[in-house]
Amino acid sequence: QVQLVESGGGSVQAGESLRLSCVVSENVSGPYCMAWFRQVLGTQREGVAVIDRADNSLYADYAKGRFTISQDNAKNTLYLQMNSLKPEDTAMYYCAFLRRGCTWSLALHQAQYGSWGQGTQVTVSS
Repeated sequence: QVQLVESGGGSVQAGESLRLSCVVSENVSGPYCMAWFRQVLGTQREGVAVIDRADNSLYADYAKGRFTISQDNAKNTLYLQMNSLKPEDTAMYYCAFLRRGCTWSLALHQAQYGSWGQGTQVTVSS
């Protein structure tokens, strides 16, 4: 099972940017699906953005136009660039991995992912 380690979270002001990183413990061969989720304490984890090996991507409506998911296979790293951050973006952000291609109708749902990182906290103040 792959190990995932997130970093890049922090405390910023509204309107600022952050880039989250998620390092994967192995160079994965074959199809895969990777995603960013976020969770506010006491609420359900929600999907933010998804990407597959071919760089196809999918975003939650609130992320479109502000967030960009990308990957660097040479570095085994997944990224989430977050611009124009809002206080409501405050959450713990997690990366997730599935060792097969994305089922796009389910890709923003946490149930299909088998591996998770420990999370990185993002706090946006007004």
